[in-house]
Amino acid sequence: MTVKLRHIGGIVWLMLLFCIVPAVATAAATTYPVRGKVIDKNSRKPVAYANVTVTGLPGKGASTDSLGVFRIEQVPPGIYRFEATCIGYVTASSPEYIVSASTPFIEIEMEEDANLLTAVVVTPSPFRRSIESPVSMRVIGLQEIEKSPGANRDVSRIVRAYPGVSFSPVGYRNDLIVRGGSPSENRFYMDGIEIPNINHFATQGASGGPVSIVNADLVREITFYTGAFPANRSGALSSVLDFRLRDGNPDKQTFKATLGASEVSLSGSGHFNDRTTYLFSVRQSYLQLLFKALGLPFLPNFIDGQFKIKTRLTEHDELTVLALTGIDKMKLNTDEKGEDAEYLLSYLPTIHQETFTVGAVYRHYAGKYTQSVTLSHNYLNNRNLKYRNNDDSSEDNLTLRLRSVEQKTTALFENRTRLGQWTLKEGAELTNSGYTNNTDSPFSLYKTSLNIIGWGAFFSSDYSTRDNRFTLSAGIRVDGNNYNRGMKQLWKQLSPRLSASYKLSEQWILNGSAGLYHQLPPYTALGYKNNDGSYLNKALRYMRVMESSIGADWHLHDRIMISAEGFFKRYNRIPLSLQDNIPLACKGNDYGVVGNEPLASTADGRAYGLETMFRWQVSGRFNLVSSFTLYKSEYRNHSGDDYIPSAWDNRFILNMSGTYNLPKRWSIGGKVSYIGGAPYTPYDEDKSSLVQAWDAKGQPYYDYSLYNTGRLPDFAQLDVRVDKSFYFRRCMVGLYLDLQNVTGSKLKQPDVIMSTGVIENPAAPASEQRYKMKYLKQESGTLLPTLGVTVEF
Repeated sequence: MTVKLRHIGGIVWLMLLFCIVPAVATAAATTYPVRGKVIDKNSRKPVAYANVTVTGLPGKGASTDSLGVFRIEQVPPGIYRFEATCIGYVTASSPEYIVSASTPFIEIEMEEDANLLTAVVVTPSPFRRSIESPVSMRVIGLQEIEKSPGANRDVSRIVRAYPGVSFSPVGYRNDLIVRGGSPSENRFYMDGIEIPNINHFATQGASGGPVSIVNADLVREITFYTGAFPANRSGALSSVLDFRLRDGNPDKQTFKATLGASEVSLSGSGHFNDRTTYLFSVRQSYLQLLFKALGLPFLPNFIDGQFKIKTRLTEHDELTVLALTGIDKMKLNTDEKGEDAEYLLSYLPTIHQETFTVGAVYRHYAGKYTQSVTLSHNYLNNRNLKYRNNDDSSEDNLTLRLRSVEQKTTALFENRTRLGQWTLKEGAELTNSGYTNNTDSPFSLYKTSLNIIGWGAFFSSDYSTRDNRFTLSAGIRVDGNNYNRGMKQLWKQLSPRLSASYKLSEQWILNGSAGLYHQLPPYTALGYKNNDGSYLNKALRYMRVMESSIGADWHLHDRIMISAEGFFKRYNRIPLSLQDNIPLACKGNDYGVVGNEPLASTADGRAYGLETMFRWQVSGRFNLVSSFTLYKSEYRNHSGDDYIPSAWDNRFILNMSGTYNLPKRWSIGGKVSYIGGAPYTPYDEDKSSLVQAWDAKGQPYYDYSLYNTGRLPDFAQLDVRVDKSFYFRRCMVGLYLDLQNVTGSKLKQPDVIMSTGVIENPAAPASEQRYKMKYLKQESGTLLPTLGVTVEF
């Protein structure tokens, strides 16, 4: 398998030759037929004689037959939504689809509405809301996923254009920072199955990594929550990313080859029979070649794969099985010279990580009742290895050998009942989590293992008036586990929530929400032991945030939306590091492991601010998203202490991203990002210069008595992207040029101190010996061009 993956690049170029050469020799097709089906969302029965139209193409449409099937002829290539209307049903709008030689089978779900006596004639807005989350929710479609400038089709980067989303402009990190919260406060779901982390080279106990595991070729759309989290999504304090994957193609077998910014990939979609479809993807990176060409001292390499199989067992029952896996290896480029490389090589370990998630979802549709059962298992194996001066010729040089494993098995049952204007949802889940850590260093031999049985339950009810002018949602969730007595007491982890929306007019909507949300501390913290084998953090509690928000939206038909939203988050029970005297939530923006240290649940914090967004969308032609967030994020170690800025307190974020489709299948896009400077902590030169201290860590120590008293300068970046698509009778070829940081903006950081290797006082006792230190200027930022090629056939 590994040998085959190494040759994916060659396969991609062969496909390009076999596809492009015959295609160029034939006349290009200008239109394609589109085939699909309209079904009842609850009963799964076909909706006969519904009208289906193509958004943005007036007069282009068709009617379904008695089996709910439709066929629309001569649709120009591009990205479209499809809308269905029928007497007795609410008008439905599909997600975005690419119309090309490999157009998938379109499925549109419609819901009955007993109040409707005639067909709906109002076009549904693409700016969708839900009753449970009328605020702080955005739906991201295929147009943005495929063509977002500077994102290179990386999901974590695509959402940065939205309100409340900050980012780390330094280094090759993919941390998602939402409303002043830590990257570890986000949760990810894929077709209802939880994914612990969506990035390669994850920081265990936190989040992040340089590139996403999820291949955007398989994603249909993304629902992004920055608050008002659904009751069936547990463990989120800052955001939920809910991926919806495409279904396999029931009509034909199609494939897509991509040569992207950091990897080559091959994906496919098709069917085994008339009831079962499949979807798959496999990718091999060439980041190690890119990083070596850029002269970086670390060389990451990854392989990932995913698949989805969906089978229709009966007219009312379906089963979905999916899996996602990533294999990561990071070597050190010891051939790289220079002081900056010397500093990074002094502490960076080699990293091997394997991660996977596998799960199955069974759904039963029984008219107004829908039940689902989900079984899933995820696994992370994290290994770090470090030798002094990167000399592995002798075990005496070993400074770190770590192997840390996390895994979690989840069983979840959900039921949804629709009763006129009411929708009721209830469910329960059971989890079994395991954690082991074996760490060997000259200073300690650390071993631990942990097993936790957890449970949870939720209930929510949604109400809408007959004219949909007013909606209300109320819900409650409870979680617990057997880690300690406090976590077993369910009433201490009650999570009530309430959301409401009122339509003031056809254009104005007022929305609000309030809720209490809980998250379990990382397994690295829960499983931490002392030398006697006792768990040191047995007194930890669930982390908690109380969040409220209120906002207003203004809509102009289905094209323009302007919104403003204020939010306030109150944190408590946050683990405090007893070594550094700072909250654990302020750590985790580097490679390695976070949380394996003594902690106490005494820290609290707050984040509050104002978000505005302007969104202008013309189907098939133009898409613009602009957001501005003004906020503060603060923590304190104990109640009554003064607040200090958190590590994620950038104060303001401005993002503007847009694409415009030009004639002859050209498109151009741009993105401007402007972010306030993050706070920083000065180094403790006195402690860092100690020979024993430096040799133990290989990097300087912070002076936490001056925690976050400094602040970096602001940073701005401009990204540009140009796309060109060629549509042929049997093939589509896409080319794109993505230019990140066109202006070459430089991010300035505090000078870092490092050892020269020369001991200033060799005659002193070993505990008092000090290295002579030197300062290194820290400045990064350069133009990063990417030429990408995609082929669909």
